Amino acid sequence: MSAADDAAHAPDPASPRHRWHFRVLASTAATLRLWLWAAAAGAAAAASTLAFRWLTLQIEWLGTGQSSDLVEAARAIPAWQRPIVCAAGGVLSGLVLQYGARWVARSRQGDHYLDYIDAARQGRVDLNDRANLVRTVSAALSIGTGASIGREGPMVQLAAWASAWLARIVPIRPEQRSAIMVCGIAAGIAAAYHAPVAGVVFVLELALGFFARHTVAPVLIASGTASALVYVMVDPKPLYVTSPIAMLPSSILFTLVASLAFGGFGWGFLLLVERSRALFGRLHSPALRLGVGGLLVGALSAFVPEVWGNGYSAVERALAGTEAWQWLALVLVTKVVATSWSSGSGAIGGMFTPSLFVGAAAGGVLAQLAALWLPTAWVGDPRSLVVIGMAAVLTAATHAPLMAITMVLEMTNEFQLTVPVMLACAVSYAISTQFGAKPLYGNPIEARAHARGVARYPWPYSDRTRPCDTRSAPAAEPTTAAGWPCAARCSLATTRRPCARRWIASSRSPIAMHSSS
Repeated sequence: MSAADDAAHAPDPASPRHRWHFRVLASTAATLRLWLWAAAAGAAAAASTLAFRWLTLQIEWLGTGQSSDLVEAARAIPAWQRPIVCAAGGVLSGLVLQYGARWVARSRQGDHYLDYIDAARQGRVDLNDRANLVRTVSAALSIGTGASIGREGPMVQLAAWASAWLARIVPIRPEQRSAIMVCGIAAGIAAAYHAPVAGVVFVLELALGFFARHTVAPVLIASGTASALVYVMVDPKPLYVTSPIAMLPSSILFTLVASLAFGGFGWGFLLLVERSRALFGRLHSPALRLGVGGLLVGALSAFVPEVWGNGYSAVERALAGTEAWQWLALVLVTKVVATSWSSGSGAIGGMFTPSLFVGAAAGGVLAQLAALWLPTAWVGDPRSLVVIGMAAVLTAATHAPLMAITMVLEMTNEFQLTVPVMLACAVSYAISTQFGAKPLYGNPIEARAHARGVARYPWPYSDRTRPCDTRSAPAAEPTTAAGWPCAARCSLATTRRPCARRWIASSRSPIAMHSSS
C-alpha cells in the first residue's frame, strides 16, 4: 500500500469521534483534579479547626491559667475573677474589631465583607482576607475568655477562608473554584462536629441547594478527608459519647407534644438574641459594647460557671441523665441569657452549639417532669428527649431540618432515634416558621423563591447588613451591590441615603457585630 493510501486511511484527529474522545478525556482529567483539590481543601479545613482550637486554649491559659474545658476553667478560678476575665476579653475583642476595621478599609480589597455562606450562594471565592483575619482574632479572644458562644462557627469560617485561598491559586477551571470553597465549608462542619454527612447536607441545604449535583462528589471527598484527619489526630469517636438509648414506639405521641415546646424554645431563643442585638446596638464603640457584654456574662458566671463556653459539658451531663431537672432548668435559663448577651454585644462566635444546649436542657427538663406524672411507657428513656430536643431546637433556629437531623444523629450515634427525631424536627420547623422567626442562615430554596418576587427582600440579605449602592435604583429604594433591595435591618433602607464607604466600622457592620455561625 502506498504512502498516499496510508494517509487516506489514517484516523482524522478532527473527526467527530476523536473530538468526542478528547472531550471525555479532558473532562475526566478536570474532574480528577477537582477531586484532588477537594481532598486538599478537606485537609486545610481540618488543620484550620485544630489551629483555632489550639489558639483559644492558649488564650484561655493566659486568662485563667487553665487549658481545659471552659467550665472547668471557670470553676478553677475565684468567683470574683470571672467577671474580670470576661470583661477584659470583651474589651480586647472589641478593640481588635475597632482598629482592625480601619486596617481592613486600607486594603486593596476595600472594606467590603462577604460572608462565606453568601459567597457560596453567589459562586464567589473573593473573601476579604483582612476582614477574616480580624474576625478570627476577635473570635479567639472572646471564646478563650469565656464568652457564651460556640467556637465551631469561627472554625468553619476559618476553614472557608483557607479553602477560598486554595481556590484562588490552584490550576483549575474558573467555574470550579467556588466548588473548592464550598468543600472547605462542608469539611469545616465535619471537622468541628465530627459529622461528615452533616457537613455535606449543610452546604446543600443552606448554601447551594440540593440540585447542585456537580458539587456533590467533591464535597463528599472534602468532608470525608477532614473527618478522617480529625479522627486520626484528635479522637476517633462521636462528639457526644452516650450509652445506647432505647426507642419506645409508645413514646411517639409525647414526642410530638414536646416538639411544640421545642419549636417555641427555638423561636424564643432567636427572638431574645435579636432583641439583645438591638439593645447593645445603641453602644457604638465595639470595645465598650463587647466589654459590657463580657462583664455581664462574667457576673452571671460568678454564680453559675456553666454559662462559660458553648455548653458542651452541660450537654454531656444532660445526655448522661444524671442531673436533676432543677439543675438543668437553672443552667438553661442562665445560659440562654448569657448567650443573648454575648451574641448581642457582637462577640463573633457560633450559635449552633448553644442551640444544641438549649434543646438538650429543655428536653431533659420536660422528660423528667413528665416522668413524675405520666407512665414510663409514654415518656420513654428521658435521655431520648434530650437528643430529640437538640435536633428540634436546632431546626427551629436554622430552618434546616435535614441538616439538624443528620448532625445530631451523627454527633450522638443514636440512629435508632431517627423516626422520633424526624417527626420532632417537622413540628419544630412548622412552629418556628409559622411565627416568622429569622433563621441563623437563610435557606437557598427560599432565596430563589424570594428572588422571583414572592417577597420584598431576598433571604440571603434579609438577616444580614449589606452596603448599599444607590447608583442602580431610585433614592427611594437603595440596593446592594448584587442588585437586591437593601435588607430591612439596614438603617439606610428607611432613611433613603447612600451608605457611608466605611460601613465596616459601624455598630451594625458584620465585622463589628454580626455572628451567625
